[in-house]
Amino acid sequence: MSDDIWRRQDDNNDEPEYGTDFGSDFGRVQFAEDATSESPLTLTGDTGTLPHWTEPPTGEVPRFTESQDDSASNVWETFQQRPDPTTRAEKISIGTDPTGDRARRPEPKDASYEIPSDPSYDITGGHEKPRSTRPQQVRRSASAGPTRSSKGGRTGRDIPTAVSTGLILFAAFIAAEMWRPIAVLLIVTVILGLAGVEFFGKVTEKGYRPATVAGLAACVSAPLAAYWIGDAALPLVVVFAFIAVSIGFVGAQGVQSGPMPNTAITSMAVVWIGLLGSFAALILRYSTNAALPSSIGTDTLFLIVAGVVANDVGALIIGSSIGRTPVREWVSPGKTVEGLAGGAIATLVAVVLVGSQSDTWNSASHLVLLALVIAVMAPLGDLVESMFKRNLDVKDFGSIVPGHGGVLDRFDSFFFVLPSAYYLMLVLEPWVK
Repeated sequence: MSDDIWRRQDDNNDEPEYGTDFGSDFGRVQFAEDATSESPLTLTGDTGTLPHWTEPPTGEVPRFTESQDDSASNVWETFQQRPDPTTRAEKISIGTDPTGDRARRPEPKDASYEIPSDPSYDITGGHEKPRSTRPQQVRRSASAGPTRSSKGGRTGRDIPTAVSTGLILFAAFIAAEMWRPIAVLLIVTVILGLAGVEFFGKVTEKGYRPATVAGLAACVSAPLAAYWIGDAALPLVVVFAFIAVSIGFVGAQGVQSGPMPNTAITSMAVVWIGLLGSFAALILRYSTNAALPSSIGTDTLFLIVAGVVANDVGALIIGSSIGRTPVREWVSPGKTVEGLAGGAIATLVAVVLVGSQSDTWNSASHLVLLALVIAVMAPLGDLVESMFKRNLDVKDFGSIVPGHGGVLDRFDSFFFVLPSAYYLMLVLEPWVK
């Protein structure tokens, strides 16, 4: 059989042919092993003619020509594209912080600057990731807070509106103090409640899912409980708030609710707003003690308000005029060391002048110590709130107070001052002659 297949055929006196005839479907196939074959099987195309398999290897690397079709130029292009750092998920991923992509480098004094071509740094997440070496123009967004002018200091605040609003609030506070302590307590409770609403609303907008009802209930009940029972009520409020928030997340559908970050962000509001703010109620409570002068609580709170307002005004005026050196540039470029000194001087003057008219704080040394506490703690409270806003990438927590932003933006300096002044008052006992 094999002799018949591979035999030499002479048809019609044509030239000899070698190979196998597979009929009309495939025709005659010739193999290169036949030395007499004139046309060995070859493959031709865009890559050129392939060498015969019996030839030694050339060692060349195959070359591919680029396609003229741009749509198919790079199959892997879609897999190599980096995600947009500004895109944030609707809900928190398990074990992540939705604000993690907002870690930033310290911003310089100018409103715009060039990022150096450092391929090992990525501002979108604080991790070292390769990035393009091409410098990019980055401009400060409106959410980064007030910008610094060429002279330093802060700009962007509507000064006339801010002053008018401040005077109205101050007048309402004086009227409440002149009536009775309970009226001041109601103002404090409303302020803390509105601050809690602003905080929970903003963090929810940024991707968190806090236990808003339990958090707001704690922020409002803390000053009321403190005024009614005293400082012994504050641990109870914090403990029961934490228990309520934790139980609420236990009843969630699954771990996708983010129980740890959301419990943490709710507890933060309870401590920062509810607990620290309730020290105003503890100070006012001293005006209800029959064994002490009835004005001790209201006088002390009035001195605190006067000192904090003077600190803010002095820091704004001095910082905007001669401020050059930022206190903490990555937190707030507009807050300067010069403004800090100006605020401290204004606080000292205001506390001493107002305290000289008080029947309880009648010692100059006590007034100086109180002014020192306010001058240190008020800027720290302001810086802490600015740090939180920078982390959330927002300018203000709200807009309910014209010229000042939100309630939380206006009263942020008080949160560190109130507990410090309260314990200073307990130590000094200024009512003792």
